[in-house]
Amino acid sequence: MKQNKNIINIVLLIIGLIVISFISDKFYKRFDLTQDHRYTMSEETKNIVNNIVEPVAIKVYLEGDFPPEFKRIQQETKQHLEELNALNENIKFRFINPKTKTQELIDKGLQPSRLSVQEDGKVSQAVIFPWALITYKNKTEKVSLLSNTNANSQEEQLQNSIENLEYEFSNALSKITSEKDKKIAIIRGNGELEDINLFSTLTKLGEYYRLAEFTLDSVTSSPQKSLSELLEYDMAIIAKPTERFTEEEKFTLDQFVINGGKTMWLIDKVHAEIDSLMLSGKMLAYNRDLNLTDLLFQYGVRINFNITKDLYCNTIRLASGNVGNQTQFQDFPWLYFPLVTSNNNNPISANIDPVLLKFPSSIDTLNNGIKKTIILQSSIHAKPVGTPVDVSLNEIAQKPNKESLDNGNQIFGVLLEGEFRSAYADRVNPFEISNSLKNSKPNKMVIVSDGDIIANEVFRGEPLDLSKDKWTNRPYGNIDFLLNATQYLLDDSGILKLRSKNLQIQFLNKEKAFQERGFWQMVNLILPLVILLVFGLLFNFIRKKKYTS
Repeated sequence: MKQNKNIINIVLLIIGLIVISFISDKFYKRFDLTQDHRYTMSEETKNIVNNIVEPVAIKVYLEGDFPPEFKRIQQETKQHLEELNALNENIKFRFINPKTKTQELIDKGLQPSRLSVQEDGKVSQAVIFPWALITYKNKTEKVSLLSNTNANSQEEQLQNSIENLEYEFSNALSKITSEKDKKIAIIRGNGELEDINLFSTLTKLGEYYRLAEFTLDSVTSSPQKSLSELLEYDMAIIAKPTERFTEEEKFTLDQFVINGGKTMWLIDKVHAEIDSLMLSGKMLAYNRDLNLTDLLFQYGVRINFNITKDLYCNTIRLASGNVGNQTQFQDFPWLYFPLVTSNNNNPISANIDPVLLKFPSSIDTLNNGIKKTIILQSSIHAKPVGTPVDVSLNEIAQKPNKESLDNGNQIFGVLLEGEFRSAYADRVNPFEISNSLKNSKPNKMVIVSDGDIIANEVFRGEPLDLSKDKWTNRPYGNIDFLLNATQYLLDDSGILKLRSKNLQIQFLNKEKAFQERGFWQMVNLILPLVILLVFGLLFNFIRKKKYTS
């Protein structure tokens, strides 16, 4: 009887396990018990992944022996891809050891990273390929798994990398699986930058959006037609205009904004060019009349007639002497080339390298009901210099007076969000249109007080990379900033919000671990023996008591 009961219990247990297995297979659910919900996918990522209907292959080159801190990236990447696969089985991934594929990966543009590794009190170098390749149909997209930002420490760099994992993969999946459905107009007709000076940025934006020139000259002859054609675009970029805008041109841009068009204004209110300075050693920085003051003022911003000096700045390379027949060059700090960031966690400027500006003007924000977010600003050791003013290379020989520069953070870039009122709402329109709007629906725009933020240098007729210094290879965040700003303005999915994701990741204190290594080795050696001894004595005591009573 008892034996039959045991058999029945075993059979019921087996049936229960089969039922549980069947239910878990049909109703799959993962639980994220971490405090920062690092394994919970955002709605933006879910929307992108759920729309994938064909196989996606992901190759991750993070297989092999790594130091513990880099294994953290490997582990976090694997867990993130497991989450993506759990959302959509079309996403397949595998980890590959890059050891035998070094040259092949370099030829594909996957550059290795050489990082410092501290073990047993010694510092060595580790070479890794922190990349993934996503293939969908006939397209392939690279994903950087190691943040390139100027972090204060290697641990901070790894922290940024792990925080950006979801954004990097979601952005790449969105890019490779989506069609280019947004159109950007590159405004011409007022002395804006030429294509060769916009090469770096337009190449990057062209990976995501359709780009086309739009010349405002046609406003003079066919204003209604020009406005109608401009309204077919989703966004307009006004990149460093140098000639005065007519009222008809301003009205066209104004109605583009009021009708929902996104705009990025990259404006130089002062004429100050480094080329002029290099030719003669000095130049006059003077005011430029673009006739945009009233337009931007209506939107809530005033760009001042000045140029700003900042103690936290880039360098310029100058000849410092000769050795034999060879000219020697040296890099000198140039206060008029500030390297700027922002103090907030806005996704446009979060987790990017400092942005290089050249002779930027300060910005004042006005109280007009529009939400304003500062996305670029100087250090606290900055000072606006009123124009016109003479600027000379002799200033590099003068030691900067920190006290004289302590004028606080100067604003160089602002994000505006809200319902804009037309600058012509209470004025006579420069030309008649059938539906002149006075107020917009919720809209966005970005205003930066330096047109050179988008301008890459040209050397021997070839455009140079805007994302790094041509002499020192120092990385700049200009392209990342401009791409982020564009995505923020045009991205309806909100994927850019993932850039501001924060995780609480604990790293090992290597110095403390090395100093206390001996103590913890003894603990790990003795403690198990002590536990075993106590268990043996207790077991022996209980056994003796049981059988002697």
